Amino acid sequence: MGISYSQTQSGAYALILIEENGERRIPIIIGGFEAQAIVIKLENLDPPRPLTHDLFKKFADEFNISVIEVMINKLEEGVFFSKLVCNNGKKEYSIDSRTSDAVAIALRFGCPIFISEEILEKAGITINPNDAEISAISEVDSLFEPGSAKYDSYSDEELYKIIDEAVKTEDYERAAAVRDEIEKRKKSK
Repeated sequence: MGISYSQTQSGAYALILIEENGERRIPIIIGGFEAQAIVIKLENLDPPRPLTHDLFKKFADEFNISVIEVMINKLEEGVFFSKLVCNNGKKEYSIDSRTSDAVAIALRFGCPIFISEEILEKAGITINPNDAEISAISEVDSLFEPGSAKYDSYSDEELYKIIDEAVKTEDYERAAAVRDEIEKRKKSK
């Protein structure tokens, strides 16, 4: 679903996974670098230098290894554990991974992310728009608020320059926020 700034842990982000064909959401607390790696792939940004997960993808491609799925398979004391299921054409391998890295890699390989039903039952949150609990889990809201008034006064040309500069300086949060403003303007035209 996306990433939001964690309001419960300073400097951390909440990766929000949403159940396919369902209503449950899984918030997973991750670090800033991992959030950045996920956001730039979700937003189709092109960093000036390859990130670690991009290097992993290139390395795997060179040796004909594909990641065929990610499985979030364990939850202990609030920490999620995952496995990358890989295949080299001859044999399937299962490699332990931090969940944040597994998601960043899954996005680069275009492979599915699975989670056990037990973990969905334990950590899944169902959000009902009429539910008063929404304010208690506000970190599920998008990190990049579309249409933020911060960029209202800029021309389209200025926004494109800002987004280019943000990508060059690896400020992906700002690049995504500016991109959201551009998208908002396109929809209102």
